Amino acid sequence: MRRTLFEPDHEAFRETAQAFCDRTLRPNYERFVEQRSIDRDVWLEAGKQGLLGLEVPEEYGGSGANDYRFNAVLGEELSKVSAGMSSCLGIHGDVVAPYLVDLCTEEQKQRWLPRFCSGEMTTGIGMTEPSGGSDLAALKSTAVRDGGDWILNGSKTFITNGFSADMIVVAARTSPEKKARGITLFAVETGMKGFERGRKLDKVGQPESDTAELFFEDVRIPAENVIGEVDQGFIYMMERLPQERLGGAISNLAHAKQILLDTVEYTKERKAFGQAIGSFQHNKFTLAELVTKIDVTQAFLDQCTDAHTRRELTAVDAAKAKWWSADVQNDVIDACVQLHGGYGYMTEYRVARAWMDARVTRIWAGSNEIMKELIGRDLGL
Repeated sequence: MRRTLFEPDHEAFRETAQAFCDRTLRPNYERFVEQRSIDRDVWLEAGKQGLLGLEVPEEYGGSGANDYRFNAVLGEELSKVSAGMSSCLGIHGDVVAPYLVDLCTEEQKQRWLPRFCSGEMTTGIGMTEPSGGSDLAALKSTAVRDGGDWILNGSKTFITNGFSADMIVVAARTSPEKKARGITLFAVETGMKGFERGRKLDKVGQPESDTAELFFEDVRIPAENVIGEVDQGFIYMMERLPQERLGGAISNLAHAKQILLDTVEYTKERKAFGQAIGSFQHNKFTLAELVTKIDVTQAFLDQCTDAHTRRELTAVDAAKAKWWSADVQNDVIDACVQLHGGYGYMTEYRVARAWMDARVTRIWAGSNEIMKELIGRDLGL
């Protein structure tokens, strides 16, 4: 079905994103998988192509697009390469960017955003803790005032870009008596004494996306590294999670759609019992169902993207987009593995890697169960 979400400027930008993927990502993908990280040169090239600062004003080195549809285009093209590529670059440009642009002081913007946009500084966000999972209100990391500074202690886990990022936006409890209303955001930079990284975590999928544990032992954070107002961190996170979930949903679907397109071609070429396996009625019906599921989901996500572009996307609709797209992604790719037969279980086949890569989307950015809880509460239940 023809999509009506994008305009000529978005499609021209898609050509830039496609060229970046073809020139910089696809030829080096196997190496990124093997080393379990992407090269810094990737970030620098993405910066040169204007891909990292889509939401950053021009005076700080960004594109100043102020149109989320450009983010959506980039997320789709990165996801066609792999889910991990979209995850790495998406955390930086789609998740961290709003915190820096919306909440930072002029001095902070001047200090961080030009390097953020150029790829000289890469970023991650430290929310999840070993004991907390999706429960952001239960943070145990603490920051205590010491003169004009703060002393940070605690740990984070499952942090995308955590092993390589130059700066992590870290949520820590600053007023324990206020519970969720007592959380503050801090910019923790490489080289700060007491800030240590664990090993690159050995994940089921997305190996090219470096993920790590982070440890903070008496890390002295200067006052000028506080992001936004003290004790307002939980509100800031809740305000920006809908964009994170929508970005994830866009990537989920684009990833599944590409694997399905690859599978359709495979079923045309693969022969069994003297004919293409796609011509068997069961397989034909399966593919018809998968294509329809993708198209129906795309229509909803395009509506959500349009709403977010107009600053009208609700947290509940973002939750719907997140859990539904994750389920569709996993269901579609699992069916594609089945259609590939034994080859679908071989990691040299893209469909097998995609199957492993997709599983986490039902968990991260708030588990699907948490998404349904949010939707249920909105129903007054």
